[in-house]
Amino acid sequence: MQATLEQRALKLSILMTLGVASLGVIFGLLAGSQSILFDGVFSTIDAAMSGLALFVARLAVREASERFQHGYWHLEPLVAALNGSILMLLCFYAFLTALLDLREGGRELAFDLAIGYAVVVAIVCFVMTDYQRRINRTADSEFVRIDMQGWLMAALITTSLLVAFVIARFLQGTAWAHVTPYVDSVLLMVLTASFMPVPIGIVRRAMKEVLLIAPSEIDREVHAAMAPVMAREGLLNYYSHVAKAGRGHYIEIHIVTTPAFGQGQGIAVLDEIREQISAGLSPPPERRWFTVAFTADERWA
Repeated sequence: MQATLEQRALKLSILMTLGVASLGVIFGLLAGSQSILFDGVFSTIDAAMSGLALFVARLAVREASERFQHGYWHLEPLVAALNGSILMLLCFYAFLTALLDLREGGRELAFDLAIGYAVVVAIVCFVMTDYQRRINRTADSEFVRIDMQGWLMAALITTSLLVAFVIARFLQGTAWAHVTPYVDSVLLMVLTASFMPVPIGIVRRAMKEVLLIAPSEIDREVHAAMAPVMAREGLLNYYSHVAKAGRGHYIEIHIVTTPAFGQGQGIAVLDEIREQISAGLSPPPERRWFTVAFTADERWA
């Protein structure tokens, strides 16, 4: 159910993003606006990244294969890092382009076309943000979450463009008409600078998973689940290792027992301990690689 919702949300997002991208490129060229053109190019790249995310999302729900014996979860943070990195480079390039235009005196815009574009795209972006948010309450997908953030940022950007274009339109024919050629360049600089924290945050979160940095929340859950088990069973020590890759969690626990532990009880007591630990962990079974090993020799722990 979650995988189906995720893929449905991403498919619709790709179609809508391509539509918005086409409008951005066409109206950007017609209106002579680099900020609208940037919006269109940004949407085009976002559609390509959403397509890649959809492909990886389908892989991530598959069973492990002979070649990928740990599954495909590790591909998710790699795609997220690529997505964020490309958006960062795009924002940086657009900022420099706007700065160059500003130094050269700006450019005249067809504000009526620009306003029409901004109204249509802002409505589409806000509708898609709400749709993605409602879908992700059930899907709980990092890809959909990133996609939703993209639509929200696009909505805020386009709304800002709309406000600025309307103000500039009213300035034409007044004593302030000489500032209108600079509106587009200033807008693009402000938008790219304000948007930069979003891809930086995406890359930062993705790199934590690529580098297998232990997620503190899951680490605390493991220690909390182990405390009553250690006290009740009289176990000597344990070593735990946790990591997160996309929707998957890797949890390994090596327990040091006394040499006489479990004598006369067999494997059942070990499986019972595994069940007790598992019950204290929040990731669902289908989204975790869970291993609990027992040894009486600490060298193997």
